[in-house]
Amino acid sequence: MDIGSIVDRQREFFASGASQDYSFRIEQLQKLKFMLKKYQGDMIQAASEDLGKPRFETFISEIALMFGEVDYALSNLRCWMTPEKAKMPFAFIATQGSIYPEPYGVSLVVSPWNYPFMLVFSPLVGSIAAGNCTILKPSEVSVNSSHLVARMVADTFDPRYVTAIEGGMEVNRPLMAEKSDYIFFTGSSAVGKAWMEAAAKHLTPVTLELGGKSPCIVDNEARIEVAAERIVWGKFLNAGQTCIAPDYLLVQEDIKSELLKRITHYIGSFYGKNPATSRNYGRIINGSHFDRISRLLDSGRVLAGGDMNRDDLYIGPTVIDDISWDSAIMQEEIFGPLLPVISYGALDEAISMVNARPRPLALYFFSTNTAAQDRIVRETSSGGVTINSTLLQYSTQTLPYGGLGNSGMGAYHGKGSFDTFTHYKSVFNQRIPVDFIIRPPYPNLRIFNRVLQRLLLVGRKCR
Repeated sequence: MDIGSIVDRQREFFASGASQDYSFRIEQLQKLKFMLKKYQGDMIQAASEDLGKPRFETFISEIALMFGEVDYALSNLRCWMTPEKAKMPFAFIATQGSIYPEPYGVSLVVSPWNYPFMLVFSPLVGSIAAGNCTILKPSEVSVNSSHLVARMVADTFDPRYVTAIEGGMEVNRPLMAEKSDYIFFTGSSAVGKAWMEAAAKHLTPVTLELGGKSPCIVDNEARIEVAAERIVWGKFLNAGQTCIAPDYLLVQEDIKSELLKRITHYIGSFYGKNPATSRNYGRIINGSHFDRISRLLDSGRVLAGGDMNRDDLYIGPTVIDDISWDSAIMQEEIFGPLLPVISYGALDEAISMVNARPRPLALYFFSTNTAAQDRIVRETSSGGVTINSTLLQYSTQTLPYGGLGNSGMGAYHGKGSFDTFTHYKSVFNQRIPVDFIIRPPYPNLRIFNRVLQRLLLVGRKCR
């Protein structure tokens, strides 16, 4: 079936109103949860085949998070769907105002290869909860996971309601040309711009979950042991192929030597003397990405790691020193297991370094100094700031997750996912006909202006 026919079928289903019923939404979310349980072992196996992911890593970084999203939506959907009564100014005392959440219609979710299940099914939770029909487009790069996503969806949902389409550019091009009502894209900035350009032709709203170079700043009041352990975990999870992984390390010069010693220690503690044989360490997705990452190794002096095997798509956890801002490794998102290190003197310098570059998706800061923590939050701009930890900000449903500028637009998770896939419709209801005072013949403007200003200001407070 061609793309146009798939979209038309979903439009017909949406027009029937079935997807907007509360009971139907709950039923579909429960189906999604059952599907995740049923195919849990298959997802772990597919992620292992595509990315060499350890079983436990796939569970904690994908499957467990998806269960959390579904359960949170099931518990809160009734509240989210309830129209909100608006407070009206005194001048509109004879009126009622309400805000009604309504779905967009047919939403399109385009997902990447690095977390091939979480990044397709987590947005689906929001789309279902909001009452939309949904087309899923998993990445063809993680081929085994893509096949499994298509099979899971076909086994679980009516294709008129939720369907998955596999393929590469031969599928993306007609999807871009077709008008959908909402586009949710996760991937690189370059491809995100192409999707936004396509959406602009139809004035289709978009959420772009992109990436960028997320800095990790460690100041001289950080707990070095804690910082080293959490940086190693956040950087080398999924062999560094995480959009919010610490991309580079900015370390205060007085503690640089000790921090790097502890980072090297924890690489060995996590993955052993030879990470290539560790069951806790993954692989690069394919040869093309392997070649791109390996070329970046020449950017500085390797302090730890640096070993690689193209036949096995293995690049070991690597720390690189003697980096300049002009180095090749600092010109693009690394998206791999290389950690470049740059030192700084005062915190002002680190803040200036970060602010001189495109706004990142995440910013990490390790320090016990609350005043310094507050400065980082206030004086830098990023999708989000995480203090004394890495990656865990993604795991909570009560914090919206998203970027800005080159790292994306829009946010999701928890109610944020519902909001993303929802249009909030304002409803104004005039109960008593008092609008005669604004119709011709007009009153004296000076007198009317004074009265009207007072009426409009009465009861006005920040929500």
